[in-house]
Parts: sequence; C-alpha cells; structure tokens
Amino acid sequence: MVEGWFAGQGDDFRLLGTRCAACASVFFPREDAHCRNPRCPGGDLEEIPLSRRGRIWSYTDSRYRPPSPYVSNPELPWEPYTLIAVELEAERIVVLGQAAPGVLVANLSVGMEVEVVPGALHEDTETVWTTWKWRPTGVEA
Repeated sequence: MVEGWFAGQGDDFRLLGTRCAACASVFFPREDAHCRNPRCPGGDLEEIPLSRRGRIWSYTDSRYRPPSPYVSNPELPWEPYTLIAVELEAERIVVLGQAAPGVLVANLSVGMEVEVVPGALHEDTETVWTTWKWRPTGVEA
C-alpha cells in the first residue's frame, strides 16, 4: 500500500488527492511540497477525498510483465490485466488504474461509468499489497 494515496473500506474507500488553496488545482497522486500548476504563485495544499466515480477516458490490456517496482513472481507465467484511465466527475482529472477482477477489455467502452474499489495488487503468505481498482457501476465484487 502506498501511504496517503487512499483510505477507507467498502463504500467508504476513496482515493486521496491534494488541492491548492491558491488556484484550486487538484493533484493525484497527491502533492505535498508545492503546487504543480506552473501559472500558480503557490498556496497551501490540503488533502481531499476524490470522487468515487468517473467515466472511462481510455482502456487497454497489459500483455507484458512490467518492470520493478511492480511486484510479480517471474517463476509464474504472466497473466495480462486490464488498465483503465478514468476521468473523475468533480475533479476533471484522469486517474489510471487496473480493472477489478473479472473486468475485461471486451466489457468496457469509452464513457462508461466506473467506480473506485479496493483491490489486491499482490499478495504472499505474509502481506497483501492493497491498491485501487476500477469497476463498472452496478457490478458487485
């Protein structure tokens, strides 16, 4: 789990971003040092929960094993996964993430509504690495 990028569980699960007090720009991943808007004189950055829902902006499937820091067992065959870029409703920013288990490219279309849900990026006998995933709305986990 990446500290400070998301919080909560179930229906309370939210991605966490930051908003600049001076220009209202929203950032994800979060920004804690300075406003990334080049036209902003800078302001305090506050943590905010991001929209749970958005619309698919783009999507694809990953057919190759990504490099580190992605965690995978090189001894096992590679299992492709679906990636979804989602434009969040209120913030109007695009956030990339994996699809929830069972969601395939064939199930998706640009403009489809999706919601953020917690998911496992990787797990072993001692640890589960939690991340966010995207799931079409109205689909139960």
